[in-house]
Amino acid sequence: HRDLHSFPTRRSSDLEGVSEVSSVTESYRKVPYDIRTAKQIERRMLLESLQLLAEGGFPISEYQYTGFGSIHFVDFILLHRFLGITRMLCAEHSLKIKKRMEFNRPFKTVDVRMKSATEVIPTLASQSKHILWLDYDGPVERAHLDDLALAGTYLSSGSILAVTIDVEAPGDDSDGAREWRDYFVNQAGPLVGDATEIQDYAESLLIRRNIEILERSIASGLAGRKGIQFLPLYCFWYADGHEMLTLGGMVADANDAKKLHESKVPNLFYIRRDFKREPYRISPPVLTRKERLYLDAFMPCALGYTPSDFELPSDEVAAYRELYRYCPLYAELLI
Repeated sequence: HRDLHSFPTRRSSDLEGVSEVSSVTESYRKVPYDIRTAKQIERRMLLESLQLLAEGGFPISEYQYTGFGSIHFVDFILLHRFLGITRMLCAEHSLKIKKRMEFNRPFKTVDVRMKSATEVIPTLASQSKHILWLDYDGPVERAHLDDLALAGTYLSSGSILAVTIDVEAPGDDSDGAREWRDYFVNQAGPLVGDATEIQDYAESLLIRRNIEILERSIASGLAGRKGIQFLPLYCFWYADGHEMLTLGGMVADANDAKKLHESKVPNLFYIRRDFKREPYRISPPVLTRKERLYLDAFMPCALGYTPSDFELPSDEVAAYRELYRYCPLYAELLI
């Protein structure tokens, strides 16, 4: 896995004129959501952990899933097929694709609402348990943080909350760390904590700043709730183009915290019970289909194993050994 000091910078000016209102990026027109390898690995890890939560006494199949399906609805399809979740709500704030959303709705149990997360979160039933995934495709904005605070306020105990954001350096890099500091201070305000100096926003520290801001935003929503805490579970860092971060966990009272602790979920290698730990880096090696089929026959291989029939560094074999159960295998189907 790459360490935090290899964090790249985005060279673009698509954030000029950022306002307090979340922008519409229309990434659904550019990104094939169903074939993003690292994203698919992340989804499969989330599914595995939710399956283990179900084994641990959480009624996951009865939860309501709320997320951003775009026109692809990938998460909705997986959660329904693999976890049996039928209560699903898709929020979409762009009225320009209303018909496409309705046309591509995969199951009749998916409730498509042409509203923002800010509008939807306060309507989530307090007597139900939820999986809420705020899967944004841009850098952290004030609106995202407001949504997280709302989630912390409204989600019932036992609910799962996750948020995904773009963690590449915002702006056009014309002024480096000073520009990045100003961006985060403008968007997050007091949620930046003590990180107010320019040196706090060196490129290698940006992902840590994002984690801290997101965690504080959730905590701000929980501030008025007695006996409720947010228990960290997920901190994924990956790239299928842009560098992305997913942070998540469980809103829990003492009883749900005990059940979570006694489940098998904390033993999963990618789980992060403390956000101070380095994120789990999802970085699958680039292999041909033939190479993968060959390696699969030896999985899980012994540590230090390398194939004899082709060249592959031991660190890439080790990376595949860790991820092979979650890696999607794509093939072209000619009809």
